[in-house]
Amino acid sequence: MRSRTMQILALLFLLLAVAVAWLWHRNRQPASPAEPLVIAANTEYVGTCAVVAAQTRGYFAAQGLQVKVLPFSSGKASLQAVLDGKADVATVADIPIVFAAMDGLPVKVLATLFRTGKDHGIVGRRDHGVVTPASLKGKRIGVSQGTSGHFTLDVFLNWQRMEGREVTMVNYKPEELGQALQRGEVDAISGWEPFLGATVKQLGDAAVSFSGEQAYESIYNLVALQRFTSQHAAVIPRVLRALAEASAYCERAPQELYGVLPATAHLNRDEVLNAWPNYHFGLELDQSLLLALEDRARWAIRNRLGSSREMPNFLDNMYLEGLVEVRPAAVTVIH
Repeated sequence: MRSRTMQILALLFLLLAVAVAWLWHRNRQPASPAEPLVIAANTEYVGTCAVVAAQTRGYFAAQGLQVKVLPFSSGKASLQAVLDGKADVATVADIPIVFAAMDGLPVKVLATLFRTGKDHGIVGRRDHGVVTPASLKGKRIGVSQGTSGHFTLDVFLNWQRMEGREVTMVNYKPEELGQALQRGEVDAISGWEPFLGATVKQLGDAAVSFSGEQAYESIYNLVALQRFTSQHAAVIPRVLRALAEASAYCERAPQELYGVLPATAHLNRDEVLNAWPNYHFGLELDQSLLLALEDRARWAIRNRLGSSREMPNFLDNMYLEGLVEVRPAAVTVIH
């Protein structure tokens, strides 16, 4: 009996030794290299929260991604980085996607990350005669042409029964608008947060603000070129899974994100938290995006802003496969 017990113990010891040796050998094996990915993003915009959170909280790393985030001051500049081969994907609002499609560029929307209707508007100077929306007539207005700020301004002027030619639009980079208004080079500016809020704070009582809430809903997206979607189809679901987890975190934890996001780190904490319910984070590819792109395209065609006078088929600019794999119920694009 004792002999049999010793045999069993010896066998167990041998199995344990084999298991330990296997684990040691496995741990000595080089880990699979992380997939490199460069994301161009307007890190000064709250709509990039999911990208920043996925990077800082390790959601990208958990998906086997080695991500580098290149900061830009607009989605337009971020998309240009992808077109120039400096980045793999970009965060961008709808207007630059429209111009890219009208130019025949193979831009693909992987997912919408963020929506809000309360971050665009116009800031003017009272001492320059800007008191009411109607008083914008004849004024010099700073704007980043070909962006959502440009679209917002045109729609806002239209509500006042004005045309774009009844004001003088002066083109600036988004981060230059506030300084231009402070220096008095323009009488008003049209753009988005956090630049508008910072300008109002700096001007104090001299500032007057007009909301662009009814003029424009910001639909912020993750995009890539068709070449990337063809060559890295297996990577895209991993990117989207990381961003889905990060979006949920952005939605529920503004108190923790306030000091981390470049877009909010230097703003008043209470104001940021009060505004947070107006921000909607989460991955989707909704039919309403196609309708919005068509609406922006009609604006561009009417104002002769693009190289084409034809309405693109924006369904060609949708990459549905990635989000279908990760979150199929979030894909409502009719195709």
